[in-house]
Amino acid sequence: MNELLDKLCRQRRLDRDEWRTLLAGRHSLDQQDLFARGLEERRRWYGDQIYVRGLIECSNICKNNCLYCGIRRDNRHATRYRLDRDTILACCEKGYGWGFCTFVLQGGEDPGLTPDWVAETVAAIKERFPDCAITLSLGEFEREVYQLWFDAGADRYLLRHETADPVHYGKLHPPELTLEHRLNCLRTLKDIGYQVGAGFMVGSPGQTADTLAEDFCFLQDFQPHMVGLGPFIPQKDTPFAGEKAGTLEDTLIL
Repeated sequence: MNELLDKLCRQRRLDRDEWRTLLAGRHSLDQQDLFARGLEERRRWYGDQIYVRGLIECSNICKNNCLYCGIRRDNRHATRYRLDRDTILACCEKGYGWGFCTFVLQGGEDPGLTPDWVAETVAAIKERFPDCAITLSLGEFEREVYQLWFDAGADRYLLRHETADPVHYGKLHPPELTLEHRLNCLRTLKDIGYQVGAGFMVGSPGQTADTLAEDFCFLQDFQPHMVGLGPFIPQKDTPFAGEKAGTLEDTLIL
């Protein structure tokens, strides 16, 4: 195991079988050594600075029905909302006063947030706070929509791939959503010029060393600018309400 970790740190790359072996045995690693290596790598790029983002949850309305998500279309218990532009700009104004230099507009795939409305909102934020970065996390769209938002001033886009294994993807999402389309969206965003964020839930139902190996191979090949990992947390009004949550230990190791 340590030999594989040494190879990863030295060459920055493992093949699929090596990833599977490392991930299957991850709990037997010397965690003190692993975290020390992570600390060294983090300091190499970021020093000891902390970067704070202003996250604005602009809508919890979503047309999709992902099995793990609390704002899924069929959740009749969710209290729905959609922020107007003035409210979003007021959030940015307050955050800017606190020293935030990045604003993230995040929401479900809400048909009410039309492409033009989002573009106009991005442009308004950029005009008022030209020294700030704007990140969007609004789901899957076609190239012309992503291009419209980029041209309006959006700098970054977050779209977690959730799992790079197509069978596992099908267990987490309804049939109309496909891994192929999700990955094509990520590639399109990168091609347009966004700084792109991918990532996955840790401990999602059906996740194995094999599916994790697919995740790490994808991230290794795609080279996103950001990788977001967080534990799967079962939500009471979803089909996965009774599933086991992902652990803090696994999240930190991965």
